Amino acid sequence: MTLALVLLLGYLVGAFPSSVVLGKVLRGVDVRSEGSKNAGATNAWRVFGWRIGLPVMVLDTAKGVLAAAAVPRIPLGALPVSLGAASIFCGIAAVVGHVFPVYIGFRGGKGVATAAGMLVAVAPIPVGIALGVFLLAVSTSGWVSVGSLLGAWTVPVAAAFIPPSRDGLSYPLLLALTAGLAVFITVTHRANLRRLFHGVEPRFTRLQIWRLFCRSHRESPAPPSEEGSSGAHG
Repeated sequence: MTLALVLLLGYLVGAFPSSVVLGKVLRGVDVRSEGSKNAGATNAWRVFGWRIGLPVMVLDTAKGVLAAAAVPRIPLGALPVSLGAASIFCGIAAVVGHVFPVYIGFRGGKGVATAAGMLVAVAPIPVGIALGVFLLAVSTSGWVSVGSLLGAWTVPVAAAFIPPSRDGLSYPLLLALTAGLAVFITVTHRANLRRLFHGVEPRFTRLQIWRLFCRSHRESPAPPSEEGSSGAHG
């Protein structure tokens, strides 16, 4: 009973629709009616810009951290599993809540930021490696979906070589969790995969560092020629 209660609390934390709330409060727009029709941080960034997209990303990540790190420690009674296992289960419940939020008709986001937040609490080193892969992929391709998918699959690969850093956290359970989340995130990105296959997936070209470098190089003034310099002084 105690485990079911903390799982429910984890789900309700994850189900808080930050992109929908901020979009309606600050812009009067339901983000699910614009862009990719998704209630995640990426679509909020695409529709509203970074001033709303960044807070949504922070809030969605914080939901996963809170569900995994704080909810299992609420004194509701003895848990039938270890604290590490309860953290994983509550984090998974938060990801499910983000994707299928009860507050807004079960139409949520894709779970990447909330899953990342949950994994920060239970497996910080693999998440740090995955974050590097995500940033590299996005900064080169401009596709957040590509970065999300590569980052999601980097976590179980990294976790296979790095033992859990928390006491009471089962190594097989962590591997099963991270692999299962990677599969889940891949499923939630199936529309993105179809668009990538057909070459119509939107890019965030402003995030492509190499484009910014090329643009600044093209716009930099050319140095004066020797003839022009000599003529000016003549």
